Amino acid sequence: MSDDHVFLSLAEGHDDSDARWAFGTGFEDPLHGVSTEVPDGVDRAELAACCLALGDDALVTAQRLAEWTTRAPELEEEVALANIGLDLLGQARLLYARCGQVDGTGRGEDAYAYFRDADDFRNVHLAELPNEDFAFSMARLLVLSAWRLDHFERLAASPDPVLAAVAAKGVKELTYHRQYAAEWVVRLGDGTEESHRRMRAGLERVTPYLGELFAAHDARENVLAVLEQVAGAAGLPLPQVPAAAAGSGIGSGVGVGSGSGRAGEHTEHLAPLLAELQSVARAHPEATW
Repeated sequence: MSDDHVFLSLAEGHDDSDARWAFGTGFEDPLHGVSTEVPDGVDRAELAACCLALGDDALVTAQRLAEWTTRAPELEEEVALANIGLDLLGQARLLYARCGQVDGTGRGEDAYAYFRDADDFRNVHLAELPNEDFAFSMARLLVLSAWRLDHFERLAASPDPVLAAVAAKGVKELTYHRQYAAEWVVRLGDGTEESHRRMRAGLERVTPYLGELFAAHDARENVLAVLEQVAGAAGLPLPQVPAAAAGSGIGSGVGVGSGSGRAGEHTEHLAPLLAELQSVARAHPEATW
């Protein structure tokens, strides 16, 4: 199966007209005209926890993608990965802003991004792992994009109008992210003997972390369908996927999981990543830009 065929199949059901455009190309405010009042019946603590966890996933993934700048195989890929990172950074900003509105602290987005320690973060483990080689990074991006897209499609119907608006915008972005990663998985898996070996190793490397992702609702079935389709097109076997732990619903009936990362337990890789990310803000805490 060619890359184009993978794209057409994965993009089915989405608006193809802007699915390939990154965050910086659209300048409409997704929250324009959206009420910021928390609707009756929505648990503010659960809503804040949902926004925080999904914001942390986006921020940490964006930081890992930024590390490919000057290191990607081609200049075009550096631009693409930077744009995907900007999409996720934009999602993180909106989610952090909403978290500060509903958790009672009134904190701004910078407070969540720059002035929390590793054990205060709620991102999944897969997002914080080092990049390793390009094949691993594409396998991770495929998994995280497919998983996040499944969540955002559900959250677009959230009773909280802000979360619904953020998710609706994110669906278009994540459709492109998933497709970009899928094309590279097929390209590497169906390429040379060495690229096939590396791509297979990349999929095997991300597989142990799927259990934490699938701890939330029924994302497992949809994400595995994407992985099976892409792996098949790439001529790659799909490694055995671990069973999911019992999840906990957070935020309008859409869970974000209950794995170790969600509980603030992280690998040794998150603290150094945050130290680099937060260094300037912490050195100049009162600075304005």
